[in-house]
Amino acid sequence: MPRRVLTGRVTSDKMEKTITVIVERRIMHPLYKKFIRRSKKYAAHDEANVCKVGDTVRIIECPPISKRKTWTVLSRNGSMLDGDAVEHAAHGEHEAPGEVPAAVAAAHEPAHPAQAEAQS
Repeated sequence: MPRRVLTGRVTSDKMEKTITVIVERRIMHPLYKKFIRRSKKYAAHDEANVCKVGDTVRIIECPPISKRKTWTVLSRNGSMLDGDAVEHAAHGEHEAPGEVPAAVAAAHEPAHPAQAEAQS
């Protein structure tokens, strides 16, 4: 089963190698049909301690690191983070440095063959 990837904003970086990420989503109210913002906070592992408050980050599911931490930082402000943290999150094992994890590569592939032809 593919690992979920979420995008959110860093709200706290006061812990060692851990950040708090708030992920907002919009849902439509069933009766009034108005869009409502719902948010949830996630604790994510930041191996290099590079993420700061206000950064936009992508986080990916990983095996539990602690009681609350089951997410790892994948990218920060649009740029991929290098190191063992991303590789550990994608597969639970180590790969060669600089190699894109399969979960990340699959997320960037077009869903429909016609989109792949349009990009070429």
